[in-house]
Amino acid sequence: MIRLVAFLGNYGKKYEKTRHNAAWLFADSLPIFAGASWRTQFEGEYCVIETPRLSELFCKAGVLSSKDGSAHPVSDSAADKIYFLKPQTYMNNSGQSIIALAHYYKIKPEETLIVHDELELPAGTLSLKWSGGLGGHNGLRSAKAVFATADFWRLRFGIGRPLDGADIADYVLSPFGQDDKALLERAFSKAALLFAKLLLMPDPAKFLSDWKKVSA
Repeated sequence: MIRLVAFLGNYGKKYEKTRHNAAWLFADSLPIFAGASWRTQFEGEYCVIETPRLSELFCKAGVLSSKDGSAHPVSDSAADKIYFLKPQTYMNNSGQSIIALAHYYKIKPEETLIVHDELELPAGTLSLKWSGGLGGHNGLRSAKAVFATADFWRLRFGIGRPLDGADIADYVLSPFGQDDKALLERAFSKAALLFAKLLLMPDPAKFLSDWKKVSA
């Protein structure tokens, strides 16, 4: 089950629309957070939503519902509540915030979903991944360091690599172009459904084969 979702990014006005903040842009696109009460703690901002309430919010937004249009039932084996976190340590030290919350609420690495941008996937691509390599992502590297394992879940949004040989750091800290922005927004629409299923159902592994790599 998933108990903690960490959206990786950099805080501050200058970074809010950049490629490295794809996860925060996704969080901002989710209707479930419209009335959420975010608190400042654990070197970040976090909120807590009970899973029955999450199901109601996803249903109201038209993301996931039962055949009769009612809220999707929450599995008895799913978490009773989900913690959502936006670390404010800057990307390279994201793990400090994640481990602070995880330790406090006794959340295991395998109960953690990290949402992040991914250079190794084409722009607009959506991918679910369990454990494995970090792809050179400093936010994931920080999370692995504090957890002492890479065994956590990742929801990845492809941003592609620069075509002109530009510096990677400059690229990920630059705003999305119009074409890539459109692709990302379409990926967000598909990701909302996957996101809802991951949080309301007990076994994320059942979605791996279908969501290893999905283009917008």
